[in-house]
Amino acid sequence: SPKSHRKRSKQWYQRRVRGLDPNEASEISNANSRQNIKKLIKDGLIIKKPQTVHSRARCRKNREARRMGRHTGPGKRKGTANARMPEKVLWMRRMRVLRRLLKKYREDKKIDKHMYHELYVQSKGNIFKNKRVLMEHIHKKKSEAARAKALQEQADARRARSRATQERKAAKTAQKQALYMNIEEVAEES
Repeated sequence: SPKSHRKRSKQWYQRRVRGLDPNEASEISNANSRQNIKKLIKDGLIIKKPQTVHSRARCRKNREARRMGRHTGPGKRKGTANARMPEKVLWMRRMRVLRRLLKKYREDKKIDKHMYHELYVQSKGNIFKNKRVLMEHIHKKKSEAARAKALQEQADARRARSRATQERKAAKTAQKQALYMNIEEVAEES
């Protein structure tokens, strides 16, 4: 209704005013519209209050102190450790870090798709505590694979050498036998 609107309007201005001239109290009390009140403001009978200070300096100072670890002891804590920093959030962060690393290594061809899958599953199974542990595991696995490959190559080379030696010996023996047979044949003929 217009009356309640006028009342609200008046209250709204009263909240924002500081000085009401006591000599003009009747004129101020008769003001029943925003226009009237605006006129009184213009005439200087009503003066606007200054903005109340709401400083954040104290808050900033406390926040800086908390960053250094102050005011965070057991006496200041209300929630459980899990409520303050959920385990799920930590797990998600860790998984994302590990998976990002695995993806990067696979794209850079540092690991093949089989090793990627194996490590991915192991990451999900909570094998790796952090990125550093995963990287160390990858380097160790790669060095083991390289060593195994080198040993395999050495064994293959040794096998090939021994096979060549055996073949040479066999050829030599066959040659000797053939020579011996020729000598025997010549002896029989004579």
